[in-house]
Amino acid sequence: MQKNHNDVAPYGIIEGFFGRSWSWEIRKKYAQFLARHQYSFYIYAPKSDKQLRKHWQEDWAHDEKNALVDLRQTYSDAGIQFGIGLSPHEIYLDPSNNQRAQLDQRIRQINQLEPDILCILFDDMRGDIPGLAQIQTDIAHQAAAASNAKKIIFCPTYYSFDPVLEKVFGTMPENYWQTFAQQLDKSIDIFWTGEKVCSPNYSPEHLAQVTELIGRKPFLWDNYPVNDGAVKSNLLQLRAFDKGHSQLADKVAGHAVNPMNQAWLSQIPLASLPLAYHEQENYSPEQAFAAISNDLCGEPMATALLRDIHQLQDRGLKNLTETDRQTLRETYQGFGNNPYAQEIVAWLNDEYQFDPACLTE
Repeated sequence: MQKNHNDVAPYGIIEGFFGRSWSWEIRKKYAQFLARHQYSFYIYAPKSDKQLRKHWQEDWAHDEKNALVDLRQTYSDAGIQFGIGLSPHEIYLDPSNNQRAQLDQRIRQINQLEPDILCILFDDMRGDIPGLAQIQTDIAHQAAAASNAKKIIFCPTYYSFDPVLEKVFGTMPENYWQTFAQQLDKSIDIFWTGEKVCSPNYSPEHLAQVTELIGRKPFLWDNYPVNDGAVKSNLLQLRAFDKGHSQLADKVAGHAVNPMNQAWLSQIPLASLPLAYHEQENYSPEQAFAAISNDLCGEPMATALLRDIHQLQDRGLKNLTETDRQTLRETYQGFGNNPYAQEIVAWLNDEYQFDPACLTE
């Protein structure tokens, strides 16, 4: 995987959230946004795409496959690597050879898109199965052998120390992570979300511990600013990435950011990550938020965001009175066709509903 400028770890986005999906149009527009802000990859892995999850054995319909071919070309033209995230849903619960043959067939279909990156994702699946790590390792190796992608990234069922994962998906088998350290090909990266499913930061001590545990530097799956969980679906996570993100460059294999359902508003925090990596000790989240808001949204709306950020990101929708909502609605309707403002108005109008399929927060 190509690195970003100044030889830091590659960073990009993974469209990997539940709830209201992005449109094909906005996905294409993101190619130029990512290129402008020195991101190196985009991974298509929306939870709403059944052909990547529950119906992973099936190829996409003709129109959708053509849209993906077009999307891949758009990213290639922009110099951004294109990835696909496949979740072979509970393939290991059916030990038949047919399942493994279907995996090879599905990878061949994905190969038609010529992805630069293939992700094999075992998140959101039952995990209390003896020998699970070895089974998942074998599947990852099979997928890697069949794929024409240059980079393979693997997501285990337990991708954090967060106890919510065992609460939802069952008790983690013994020596789960240690098996990956010993058995998973070292060229395959491993996604990790930090101490929590949604980690606000990543301490050097934690990353060193994980590096030793999984036998390689973790590839961060950063669940900020994503807002698809039961609590965070009430929030617009607009602030810049925190100061700790400026010290990650040599501690991770890569950094994939999971954005919000609100594609335009996600650009505000996303534009701050390259600043954190390149400015390092000089990085200021507060200055980044103000400057980026002004650049993307225009000065009048940036002023409003600075004033309203507490209500939008801290109090959240459920804690706003109807009067609060109406005041905010009138403010952002006043910016007309500004797409950032339009997403705030849609959020205030309850157009982004929580998807209960999201089991973790």
